[in-house]
Amino acid sequence: MRNIIPYITECPRDAMQGIQEFIPTDKKISYLQSLLDVGFDCLDFGSFVSPKAIPQLSDTSDVLDSLDVSNTNTSLLAITANLRGVEEAVEKDKIDFIGFPLSINETFQYRNTNKSIAQSLVELESIAHICRSNDKKLVVYLSMAFGNPYGDVHNPDMINEMTKKLIEIGTHRIMLSDTIGVADTVSIEKSYSSIKEHEDNIAIGMHLHSDPNTASNKVLAALETGCQYYDGAILGIGGCPMAKDELVGNIPTEIIIATLKKKSAIFEKINEEKFELAVEQARSFFNK
Repeated sequence: MRNIIPYITECPRDAMQGIQEFIPTDKKISYLQSLLDVGFDCLDFGSFVSPKAIPQLSDTSDVLDSLDVSNTNTSLLAITANLRGVEEAVEKDKIDFIGFPLSINETFQYRNTNKSIAQSLVELESIAHICRSNDKKLVVYLSMAFGNPYGDVHNPDMINEMTKKLIEIGTHRIMLSDTIGVADTVSIEKSYSSIKEHEDNIAIGMHLHSDPNTASNKVLAALETGCQYYDGAILGIGGCPMAKDELVGNIPTEIIIATLKKKSAIFEKINEEKFELAVEQARSFFNK
């Protein structure tokens, strides 16, 4: 296994989006500001999508305007689902990365974006052009990368073919996403290995959802394949509300950090004291 320098994205956006009771804007600002002090490489802080689809994140623009990024090295990432959202997001100077959900599963792509995969790829070409023109980097979340709940065909070759298309479009990074928490150590190795040959042309990472009891093994499996980019959410809260009724939470960031520390000493960038304070704030923020 080559020496891996882990790149960690904290995902409060994913943690918040499925919560029904609206979290006050000022409370979101306070929590996100504390996360900017920790030393994460990136913060997936909000989304520019229809308020009808994700009411919880309807105040993303207001939250962003109030965040102080003058004393942090953490990049900001916003999720978008269509051209309108991208056009709004790229106008924000504080945003570094634009995230877009794409699936190798036709059923879920319709359910999540009301478009086919083919239609989404056409739209993604325009999105990539807009990102380049505005000095933003495009991150594609390849959902259902480890299986789907619909009984549809799934295999690693589908991931490989989609990756080739994303490279042609000009995608900066691809995150293999376990939307419903079905990945195991074997499927993680197979899925990552199926596109590892493309690492020189596109950054590859994983956005895994998991039962906390199996989360560490999944992180280790990802690390052993050579994965450098990891998404997590403090306390493991979150999940995709478009996927199914019962949300499967994100891998807790606490587990990601603890697991990676066993294999890598490169964690000076994480301020552990600030991280512990953020974890305690998260317990109050999410009423845990």
